[in-house]
Amino acid sequence: MGYSLPEGSSQQYSSTFAAAKVITAISNADGAVATCAAHGYSTGDEVLIVIGWEDATEAIYRVTSVTADTFRIEGLDSTDTDLYPVVGGKGTAQKVSGWQAIPKIENIDTSGGDPKYTEANPLARKRGIKIPAGFNPISLTVTMGYDPSDAVYQDMLKISRASKKVAFKQVIKGAGTTFGYSYLSVSDFPKLSKGNVNTVDASVSLIGGATTYPT
Repeated sequence: MGYSLPEGSSQQYSSTFAAAKVITAISNADGAVATCAAHGYSTGDEVLIVIGWEDATEAIYRVTSVTADTFRIEGLDSTDTDLYPVVGGKGTAQKVSGWQAIPKIENIDTSGGDPKYTEANPLARKRGIKIPAGFNPISLTVTMGYDPSDAVYQDMLKISRASKKVAFKQVIKGAGTTFGYSYLSVSDFPKLSKGNVNTVDASVSLIGGATTYPT
């Protein structure tokens, strides 16, 4: 059992997606294999997967076990055919590149990801029943040192104003790398507090699930 610390971590984003490659089928397996003719990917490439499986779509994965027309989606266990119907594994893949480190991060607050429930209260029972109903959406508030001359901050503002979706990557030293596909929203007005550096907030709101690869 190990512990990790936030010091030395890296938070990155990318709005650079290659042309979409068509996925014609995905196997139901632990380490699902996608059929994607002439995809051109290499082992370790990071790709955005958009498919008919709601529990796996709009997420960033690594690819491995590459052949000319197939690749394995590392970390995707699609053996449960209730969640991943045989006919649903079709869609697109897009390689992600051009990662940018979010600059001057002072603090990160994470919310969501916790279970949510629906309550049932049968008349014949004194106690209600909490029925699992999935998970709340994940978002991060990233507090950065305010520097309007920073080119990356200006790029983040452009993405925010256009409501573009981005790939997000968080690398925690000694723990692993987590990916998500998200909206990036950035404030253009700084926060001032006497005795502290001026800061500005950015919000990363995941659309699909998070994918983590341990170190």
